[in-house]
Amino acid sequence: MDLHITFEGRRDLSGQIYRQIRAAILDGRLRGEQALPPTRELARRLEVSRNTVSVAYDRLMADGFLTGRVGAGTFVSHGLHPYQPESPPPAAGPLQPRAVWADIPEPPDLATEPAYDFRAGTPDARLFPYQTWRRLMTHELRPSAVRTGMPGAPAGHSDLRAAIARHIGVSRAVRATPDDVLVTNGIQQAIDMIARVLVEPGTCVAVENPGYPPVRRLFESLNARVVGVPVDADGLVVDAIPAEARMVYVTPSHQFPLGTAMSLSRRIALVAWAHRCGGVVIEDDYDSEFRYGGRPIEPLQNLDHTGRVLYVGSFSKTMLPTLRLGFLVAPPSLRRPLRVARFVSDWHTALPSQAALARFIDDGTLARHLRKMRNEYRVRHERIAEILERDFGAWLDLVPSAAGLHLSAYSKDRTAGEIVDLVAAAAADGVVVYALSQFTREETERPGIMLGYGAIALGDIDEGLRRLRRCFLASSVR
Repeated sequence: MDLHITFEGRRDLSGQIYRQIRAAILDGRLRGEQALPPTRELARRLEVSRNTVSVAYDRLMADGFLTGRVGAGTFVSHGLHPYQPESPPPAAGPLQPRAVWADIPEPPDLATEPAYDFRAGTPDARLFPYQTWRRLMTHELRPSAVRTGMPGAPAGHSDLRAAIARHIGVSRAVRATPDDVLVTNGIQQAIDMIARVLVEPGTCVAVENPGYPPVRRLFESLNARVVGVPVDADGLVVDAIPAEARMVYVTPSHQFPLGTAMSLSRRIALVAWAHRCGGVVIEDDYDSEFRYGGRPIEPLQNLDHTGRVLYVGSFSKTMLPTLRLGFLVAPPSLRRPLRVARFVSDWHTALPSQAALARFIDDGTLARHLRKMRNEYRVRHERIAEILERDFGAWLDLVPSAAGLHLSAYSKDRTAGEIVDLVAAAAADGVVVYALSQFTREETERPGIMLGYGAIALGDIDEGLRRLRRCFLASSVR
């Protein structure tokens, strides 16, 4: 028989022969018991070495597609029938996800770097102590440190858990022992672990509105019933939590996206709600290390004495997002199930980076880096606030904020749709900011904008805001 083989380039010739014969068998062009050309003949026709064809035939025999018979030749194995579906597959494909995934948008492409980057939640990667981190990582990648290369514990590297417990005890007043700490790939994974352990289909989960969309979508993907709770100048309105809610996700130290801090009375009320209703509070403390004024905010976790607050934090804002290092502080009753949940989903975070971070904390490098970045961000924070109040007063009301890596401002005279159009016009001019409507569940929420200052250099702030003001002026003329 004639066997048609077409080469694409001269690399992996035996692999190309293997794949084309295999495909011909699977789609029925070569049938069971059909003879194939001898290796010598096929090699001559294809102008390749006989060994190249023999390797392809041997792979096909090992996989069960071909059978060799001494003195007779090589044949397609008996009983191989091509699969023929009863009806052609739908245009969208035979496999369809659950309906919830159609409503969750794809993540944005953050690889592009705009000229004037006011995106929120991004620290200044240019100021990270790369030389120190490279030295620590090099140490952890030596054979003496890697040892047998066995996987680590799901809860995380023991030295890192101890270092995190000490660090957050001093910097955030969080009560934790090393056994309370689980190391994660960022805050999102920490919340995913909590949801896996505690959320059942139909569980009512309350989130801030406006709030952080990825967390809301995570709960929705697990078929939880997610409800938005309004936020005012004192933080989450505890009295507005639905009676059927059994879990609340909150950012009390620096509300995302507004930037306000939850008042002490509200924090006490939220802890009391959890105790009274048998509920759970997830406290997301994503960037409270950067505080520029006022008294430090006492965490909910420190006010809770019944084990109903789970505290999650991250090193993505204090160090680098690309490191994907975070942590979860859990009450004793949830230690085991959370560790098991970590094991079945991801096992553990990369051990070299965990060990390097432990040394980064223990030798004081993290504390020094935080002091340096706090001073840097304070200047940027003050500069943006000054320009917004001076040059944008006709259009925006600045939301008071004394912490974090972003500022927000409410619109005085524009609808949410008009703000979205203005943000798009600014992006076309190289200025990236956010519309507050991106973080709300209802269009009735007050529109506005959010500006981050972690990624933009101090020297670029003035020009970036000048361009943004030009967009406001242009939209006012229409």
